[in-house]
Amino acid sequence: MKKENTTVTGFPGPTARITRARAAAYQAAGGTLPSQPSAKQDQKRVLRENSKRAALDENNSSAPVAGDLQHKRRAVLKDVTNICCENLYTNCINAAKLQSKNSNKAKRGPVKKDSKVAPSNPVEVPAVQEDVTTINAEKIEKPEKLEPQEVACSTEVKYHFPMQISTGSTTIQSVGCDPQAKIKICRWPPQLSSPLKKDKYNLCENLGSSSCLGITDIDSDDKDPQMCSLYAADIYNNLRVVELVRRPSFNFMEALQRDITQSMRGILVDWLVEVAEEYKLVPDTLYLAVYFIDRFLSVNYMERQRLQLLGITCMLIASKYEEICAPRVEEFCFITDNTYTKGEVLQMESQVLNYLGFQLSAPTAKTFLRRFLRAAQASYMVPNLELEFLANYLSELTLIDYTFLKFMPSLIAASAVFLARWTLDQSCHPWNPTLEHYTTYKASDLKVTVLALQDLQMNTNDCPLNAVREKYKQHKFKCVATLTSPNPHKIPF
Repeated sequence: MKKENTTVTGFPGPTARITRARAAAYQAAGGTLPSQPSAKQDQKRVLRENSKRAALDENNSSAPVAGDLQHKRRAVLKDVTNICCENLYTNCINAAKLQSKNSNKAKRGPVKKDSKVAPSNPVEVPAVQEDVTTINAEKIEKPEKLEPQEVACSTEVKYHFPMQISTGSTTIQSVGCDPQAKIKICRWPPQLSSPLKKDKYNLCENLGSSSCLGITDIDSDDKDPQMCSLYAADIYNNLRVVELVRRPSFNFMEALQRDITQSMRGILVDWLVEVAEEYKLVPDTLYLAVYFIDRFLSVNYMERQRLQLLGITCMLIASKYEEICAPRVEEFCFITDNTYTKGEVLQMESQVLNYLGFQLSAPTAKTFLRRFLRAAQASYMVPNLELEFLANYLSELTLIDYTFLKFMPSLIAASAVFLARWTLDQSCHPWNPTLEHYTTYKASDLKVTVLALQDLQMNTNDCPLNAVREKYKQHKFKCVATLTSPNPHKIPF
């Protein structure tokens, strides 16, 4: 603490600050308290006050120098905190209002904290400051709400609504910033809120289907990794393109081949069906072998003596591609009664592979049949094995007939499913929105192919090639080769 040199008359001892205790002690000793400080003390006090308040005295010359210092200090603080902030609060409120109109979200205005130095005497606050404080308090307690017009406009900027939106056959025109109109435009129907249902909604519109709810999602089961549920749609879209690019010629017998005929080709394929049964090869091997034969015959001239060599060579290549344990070359030579040697088979294999450019992957009717049968089984509570066997039987019959090369593999597979469903059940239409969605074929698109396939089923041409029929007359295939379809004039297209 600072000590002051105060001389008290009539009381010896060191000089000290006079407190209440010392004053009581002086009075008890019979002394008198000094009424005024000494001249030296007044001079020091004035110098100290002038040094500390020099800047304030220069700016506020009208204030007394040694007068009421406490009132002077409060007046200065009043000017800084109250009068200067009056304009500051007003400017902040105006800026906050302008900013809230131009921005997407409402923002609160800045809130000023009160000064930590509080005067002891009550200070009169101007009326303008009280109004400003009341407004800011209400803004803090109740956040400012934008008008509906501003909300609609901000929503339009955020989601970039177009001025004209078409949904099906109805076109909605956006008018101004009406929030209800924006909600009607941007929302989907309640039953189509999920992304999958939105895709079905768009596809149903493109296909012209009347009901979107009839489509069953056959790729919803993603637990089995072999089904490739996440990529199935993209895979089959790519296969639909490839079947157009790598397609054999459908008139090579008339345009190129002179020594072989359609019946010779049918005999070769019918024999390969028996070979596949003998060695228990998968159906994909048979389909792929026939595809290689047709591709090679589309460009390369072939003599009838070497036609069987081409057949076993294509079966060997397809076995190496599809089978886990493919038959050896010697076995294929053996089934031809050693008509061809191992060297001749290997030489023909080199010719076929060089022509194909070693591009052995190709979509066949069996490839699409798996996908379409899965879509057809979606309408059954329990998988219908008879439907699956009958569709496979009808599809394999087309391998023997040369005239079916003019139809694409996906069209043959869809027609086989259509005719199989109609053969087993005539009480309902064989085509539904699910099949239409996943095959991308309408019932009217299948009419020509289904009628031609029905002729094969009923064997109207009395074809003597019975390898496929004998195969599907077995009990393990539920004897589906014995089934016949009703009158073709009754088939609904």
